[in-house]
Amino acid sequence: MGNAMYLPLHHGKAPYWLLGRMKKLAKPIISIIIEEFGEKEFFRRISNPIFFQSL
Repeated sequence: MGNAMYLPLHHGKAPYWLLGRMKKLAKPIISIIIEEFGEKEFFRRISNPIFFQSL
């Protein structure tokens, strides 16, 4: 596999204090991805569970 690493998806819950920060960052992150790569690429990436989990 070389330099790749497999990270299984996390099935727990995010801590409450982190949710507020995540909500504030969600819109700017989505806006930047759409601006740089377009809506089609955003939806392709967000439908990938590994990419989605990394957000």
